[in-house]
Amino acid sequence: MLIGRHSVVGAVYAITTVVAGRRPVFADAEAAETVVDELRLAGRMGIVVPLAWVVMPDHLHWLFELRAPSLAQVVRRMKSCSARRVRALGGGEGALWQPGYYDHRLRRDEDVVQQGHYILGNPVRAGLAEEIGMYPYAWCAYPL
Repeated sequence: MLIGRHSVVGAVYAITTVVAGRRPVFADAEAAETVVDELRLAGRMGIVVPLAWVVMPDHLHWLFELRAPSLAQVVRRMKSCSARRVRALGGGEGALWQPGYYDHRLRRDEDVVQQGHYILGNPVRAGLAEEIGMYPYAWCAYPL
């Protein structure tokens, strides 16, 4: 029996992590871009293959194929580096992110493209954009 998270290199994960206190920190464009930069950097470093993301005002959805041996280390690195950079912008003191995160490893029969498109649609469902593609802090490797 497995207890805790089990990382599988090559598996696709959907991650959701939330800002501490659900503060809308990423309503600030510079703070949101900082997180986007960290997501892109994870791809350039080769620890993930990015598939989709959306930085909402108070949380993040991130879909990727894991390339590093530890899912926890990938998420911890992104949260730590983005928090340090957002604080340097004047984003306050203390924790930026709530501890922990939600993760879902997609099964082989789950549609990765559909999941990516669902992530892209979050700003529309939240009233932050009128249509998919208009929200500047959302990206998907699969065109609509």
